[in-house]
Amino acid sequence: MALPVFSSDPLSSVAYATQEMMLVLALAGAGAFSLVLPLSGAVALLMVVVITSYRQTVRAYPHGGGAYIVARENLGDTPGLVAGAALLIDYALTVAVSIAAGVAAITSAAPGMMEHRAGAALGFLLLVALANLRGVKEAGLLFALPTYTFVATILTLVLVGVARCGLGVGGCPQAPSAGTSLEAGGALTLFLVLRAFSSGATALTGVEAISNGVTAFRYPQSRNAAATLGIMGVLAVSMFLGISYLARATGVVASEGMARTVVAEIALTVFGEGPGFYLVQVVTAAILILAANTAFADFPRLASVLARDRFLPRQFLSRGDRLAFSNGIVLLSLFAALLLVVYGADVTELIQLYVVGVFTSFTLSQAGMVLHWRRVREPGWQRASVLNAAGAVTTGVVLMVVAVTKFLSGAWIVVLAIPLVVLGMRWVHNHYAEVSLQLRAGVAEPEARRPHHAIVLLDRVDEAAARALSYALATSPTSLQAFAVPLPGSDVERRWRELAPEVPVRVLQGADQRGTVEALATALHAEAERHGPGAFTTAIVPETLSRSWAQQLLEHRLALRLKARLLREGGLVVTDLTSPEGGPGPYTLEEPVEHHVVVLVAGVHKATMRALAYAQALRPTTIRALSVNLEPDRDGLPMLAQWEDWGVDVPLELIDSPFRSLSGAVRRYVQRFVPDGRHTIVTCVLPEFVLEHAYHQPLHNQTALLVKAALLFERGVVTTSVPYHLHLGRDASREVEARGTS
Repeated sequence: MALPVFSSDPLSSVAYATQEMMLVLALAGAGAFSLVLPLSGAVALLMVVVITSYRQTVRAYPHGGGAYIVARENLGDTPGLVAGAALLIDYALTVAVSIAAGVAAITSAAPGMMEHRAGAALGFLLLVALANLRGVKEAGLLFALPTYTFVATILTLVLVGVARCGLGVGGCPQAPSAGTSLEAGGALTLFLVLRAFSSGATALTGVEAISNGVTAFRYPQSRNAAATLGIMGVLAVSMFLGISYLARATGVVASEGMARTVVAEIALTVFGEGPGFYLVQVVTAAILILAANTAFADFPRLASVLARDRFLPRQFLSRGDRLAFSNGIVLLSLFAALLLVVYGADVTELIQLYVVGVFTSFTLSQAGMVLHWRRVREPGWQRASVLNAAGAVTTGVVLMVVAVTKFLSGAWIVVLAIPLVVLGMRWVHNHYAEVSLQLRAGVAEPEARRPHHAIVLLDRVDEAAARALSYALATSPTSLQAFAVPLPGSDVERRWRELAPEVPVRVLQGADQRGTVEALATALHAEAERHGPGAFTTAIVPETLSRSWAQQLLEHRLALRLKARLLREGGLVVTDLTSPEGGPGPYTLEEPVEHHVVVLVAGVHKATMRALAYAQALRPTTIRALSVNLEPDRDGLPMLAQWEDWGVDVPLELIDSPFRSLSGAVRRYVQRFVPDGRHTIVTCVLPEFVLEHAYHQPLHNQTALLVKAALLFERGVVTTSVPYHLHLGRDASREVEARGTS
């Protein structure tokens, strides 16, 4: 299963590599096609060098040795980030080019679809993305048959064509385009030849995929990965040289706007307009469209590694319910869709942006391997070092050729994008370093207990309001009151006095939803300022549980806007309490007998200590901290040691999530208490960061959002967000940089 999953990209590249090379040579007239075979031989030799070099890499890095890991470990952070950025960009281009080329194969057999190629490309992109969201095993099963059928069909085409043209069996037929006059647009210069070679080098895209995914192979991983690389190389070189030979032997003339692809011309010439021709088009379209799977396998994996090293947002570490890195798959799909729309799914236009990224990563990876062998000096290191040095020099020269010859045609976009992505990753890393520095600076000790003031928010008196007030009373707050923004025609004050005459209610007015949110937020912040920073002020938002997510979003827009506003501004603890629909009343107050508080812990730092201090202020029946380990192989002892160092008197429980689902693990944990909303209630306390700038928001609090969404429909479970302000400035940045250089 490894060959179709990791090798579909380089195997399918042979379907358009020869064509793109010929389209460049066509600028000098049909006579320039005499260079097709020499240039193809040079590309094939380059492929052999690169594959041989990467076989050394997979043996040296049995746990995955992609260009980012190898370059960063051996050359440093900046070369590693350059390699990572280049690969991320190239993976997006791989998806766009593969799918566009697949659609081109379809339009060769059905020319009427030409004007709909962009829409068809987006449809196929959606299909591949959904397949990958289901997980690599299902994706491998889906892609195995087209890959093996494509290889068998193209090799059959090559063998039959070589037998007829090379051995003279039945005579060598001529392509429909043979003899077509082609007006030269310029002279055959060295620059044009090098540009044609650069276009042909697209046959090498995807070669590095196996080195990124060594851990996905069966044991022994390194040997199986190296064997797969060898098989892939033999097949790719054979098909590429065979197609190039037949294109020259049958006299195919490639030109802009040609009705059929070069492979389609060869198939029509060798097999005639029959089942063989259409089979070639179908399997070529299938493998090209599904070849995007190579990028879908590696882009999310590389993004997760960069996120682990804190160069990308932490969300890229999250796996979906099928154990796929869903966020990376979605982001890759969006980038590829943008490229397909902007360039109209035109392969020739997209090719101009291609290859720069992949040869950048090739060069840095092989250069890093040279230093690796010199450092480890294990048996045979001299030979391995020479092989990787040859690979680094060769790919480095090709990179310069590609960058120069394709620069004005579109490569400048990638040349500019790579350093911009590197700067972005540096910015993310520095931000996370500043946050870590602030959270762990100063004396490591728990926070002192604080007074707790509760405010119930409501627009009517119903079952949800009654349960919210019952919950507030159970927490024994220092003070308790209600803020009400009545619905038209509702007598909130009278009904509140009937429910809780001893709890004061303050009626506010708002002209519309925005005015209501503004009035409540202003009053709440004024109350928090009156209590001072030495106390907790909690806004309790009661909601009636809807039947579905769509209904919840539609019917509770005011509550959602208010909670988002309060969490964004900070200063108040926000508690969300949902309850099922009740009757018309009257309602009664019923404090829960058991109140269990669970504090979610991602790390041992000041935000966690504040959340624990708030949890203790609730005076619950029991209180415990919970940390979910999403990587079962990771040892939890360091966190336990830090917990003891801080001197926390709340027990910390570490649980593993075998399915790597944080929200699922938390939901199953709170269900152990059997909460029913009346006798037993569980409060899940989540520390959340309050950020000074909106552009920092995507880097934080996304996990808390997922947990709250998962617990929304859990009966008897209350979610509470405890804010912690992050003050990030120049002083913190200078301290981070100073620590990094010390």
